[in-house]
Amino acid sequence: MRKLLIIGIGAGDPDQMTVQAIKALNRADVVFLPDKGEEKAALRHLREAICARFIEKPCRMVTVGTPERAPAGTDYRGVVDDWHGRIAANYDRLFRDELAEGQYGALLVWGDPALYDSTLRIVERVRAGGLALEWEVIPGISSVQALAARHRIALNRIGEPVMITTGRKLAAGFPAGQDSVVVMLDGEQTFARIAPDDLDIYWGAYLGTPDEILMAGPLADLAGEIAAVRAEARRKHGWIMDIYLLRRQAARSG
Repeated sequence: MRKLLIIGIGAGDPDQMTVQAIKALNRADVVFLPDKGEEKAALRHLREAICARFIEKPCRMVTVGTPERAPAGTDYRGVVDDWHGRIAANYDRLFRDELAEGQYGALLVWGDPALYDSTLRIVERVRAGGLALEWEVIPGISSVQALAARHRIALNRIGEPVMITTGRKLAAGFPAGQDSVVVMLDGEQTFARIAPDDLDIYWGAYLGTPDEILMAGPLADLAGEIAAVRAEARRKHGWIMDIYLLRRQAARSG
C-alpha cells in the first residue's frame, strides 16, 4: 500500500520545523511540492529550502500543479468543492504514477494541517475515489501561534475563550459575546469595514520569513494604515499571507 505523510512545516521559518516533522521528512521517498505559478514561487522555494536543509537521504521531488479556484460568487461551498475535486484528481494521478507500493510520499503543509487547510479533506477524497492509502499527520506550528509569539501576547484573557474565524465570517461584524477573535483568510481586509470602537488589532504578514511585517494598536487608528501596507506588500511580492487578532479593549485581565 502507498503511504503518505502530511507534515506541518510551520508558518514560514525553517527553524519552526519540529523534530517529529524532520524525522517524518526523512522517511519520505517522494516529496510532492505544490506549484502555484510564478506569482507564488516564493512559497515553493521555501518548501525546497526546507527539504534541502533537513532531508539527509536520496529523495525525489515531484511538482504538483495547483489549479486556480474560481471566484466564489454566491456559491462559496460549491466553488470550493469543485476546486478540491480538481486538486484531488491531480493528487490521485501523481500518487499512482510517482509513488510505488510500500513507498512514503510527503505533502508539506504550511502551519498545521488541522487549521484552515484542506489537505486532509483532499486526501480523504483521493482515498474515497479508490486509491488505497495509509497516511499520518504530523502537526506543525500554526500562524496563530506564530502571531501570538511575535507580538508577545497570550491569545486569551484569563478564563476567557478565543474564537478563530475567517474574514468571510467577520464581515457580519465582531462576534457577539467574544473578547478575542483570531481572523484568518481575510483577502478583503474586513478589519477595515467593521466598527472599530474599543478594539485593538495585532496584525502580522509573512510571519517567520525575512519579509515579516508586524503592526499593533487600536483598530480605529491602524485600519487604514494596515490596509495600505498590506496592499503595497502584495504588490511588491505578488502574494501575501496575513493573520490578525482583534481584542476588545474594555475587557481587562486580572
